[in-house]
Amino acid sequence: MKKIIGVTFLVLAGLAIILVYRAETVFENRQAAAADLVADFPLDEQGAVQRFAQAITYPTISYDDRSNFDAAAFRDFAAFVETAYPLVNQQLKKTVVNDYSLVYHLPGDDSSLNPVLFMGHMDVVPIDPISRDSWTHDPFGGVVADGTIWGRGTMDDKLSVITLLEAMEQLLSEGIQPHRSVYLAFGHDEEVGGQDGAEQIAAWFADQNVRFEFVLDEGGVITEGIIDSVQAPVAIIGIAEKGWINLELVVNAPGGHSSQPPDHTAVGILSAAIVRVEDNPFPANMDYMMMTINAIGRYMPFMDRLFLANRWLFSGLIERQLIKDPGNASGVRTTTAATMISGSPKSNILPTRASAIVNFRIMPGETGKTVRDRVVGLIDDERVEVNIASNWDPSPLSPTDSAAYELIASTIRAFDPDVLVAPYMVRGGTDAKNYYPLTDNVYRFILVRVNADTIRHVHGIDEHIAVEEYLRAIRFYYHLITRAMN
Repeated sequence: MKKIIGVTFLVLAGLAIILVYRAETVFENRQAAAADLVADFPLDEQGAVQRFAQAITYPTISYDDRSNFDAAAFRDFAAFVETAYPLVNQQLKKTVVNDYSLVYHLPGDDSSLNPVLFMGHMDVVPIDPISRDSWTHDPFGGVVADGTIWGRGTMDDKLSVITLLEAMEQLLSEGIQPHRSVYLAFGHDEEVGGQDGAEQIAAWFADQNVRFEFVLDEGGVITEGIIDSVQAPVAIIGIAEKGWINLELVVNAPGGHSSQPPDHTAVGILSAAIVRVEDNPFPANMDYMMMTINAIGRYMPFMDRLFLANRWLFSGLIERQLIKDPGNASGVRTTTAATMISGSPKSNILPTRASAIVNFRIMPGETGKTVRDRVVGLIDDERVEVNIASNWDPSPLSPTDSAAYELIASTIRAFDPDVLVAPYMVRGGTDAKNYYPLTDNVYRFILVRVNADTIRHVHGIDEHIAVEEYLRAIRFYYHLITRAMN
């Protein structure tokens, strides 16, 4: 017995040593500060703020119902850009794609170098009429107050459009002579999928036989207090994004008067199908969250490192903890959200048709087809049709060992050596998804800090950005474009 106890003790001691060793050594160390790359430059800060405030006043709204599209707002915004950024208008070649999207080209003097592309989108989401009176300032008023710029688009995503234009106007005023060509591209319908904007721009580039060294879009930010257990701010660079599919569930029935109902109406059958789908969530996949954790894991508390570095032993516990929180769960599995439902037009009429839309955000490794097949199997009811209403599969994964990724990461660290940089899978969708046929290097980031409070205002009430953050984003693009084109 003593021998067995002794052997058991040695095994446990050895296991403990392995666990601790892995906790201390497994995570990457790629956070070295960059050299002094961001010397300040004279910027017309007051003018830059005024121009951004004016840009917010144009209601360039994307509606799901395209019949509500306000063409005049987009034309007025394009006219504003021409007036506000005269050097961009004079020295860059402008191409209007599909009537409203804008592409600008600054040629380099070395045609052997692939160009770079910086992106943003001009459209914004609508204002909920119910909540409009709850805004502190008019969402399209372009109000600057208390060191803050208020309004729809200040974060998503006129921020990218205007900071890129400000940076380019500044560079042109200094007489830059780029070696590598630079493109700017601004879509007009990202908020409803980008089919008329970015998808057409990408097709136009393909027709021109343009291939890019890298593409940078919005989608990543500097997070503060959002990543659990990490005190330092973390800059998350999007290197992939989830896909999405909207499945329409439909039940047809004879109908009739509600005074003589069947055991289950079309609405009842449909509701049971939705519950079966919701009660069977997709399995967790830690791979994409771990690529972020691998970059910042050594900065976590010891016990967190202990568990995360030894997933071979603790994976079940880690996954159970993660999926308790919807924010974390969305990073480790395909999500399910029943969002729309319809039935009878009147309370005493049995529905002849009941339908619902269930939205899935698809993890890499899945496709729209595999999601639909799984849903059909879960419902297992021939009375329920499962139709694909719309679908975009997940993006490929861009490399983190490329010169382009390191260029972006080192420019971030040059602004603040205390900021950690990590790759990230974007949970929503961006226009960048259209550009994988044109480059292997598709990234998503803008240098602006967000926390749990500021992020809830994006697409919500009181969207805003601090003047200081806006000006810093201009300076970031100025230095990144300068480094990219030389």
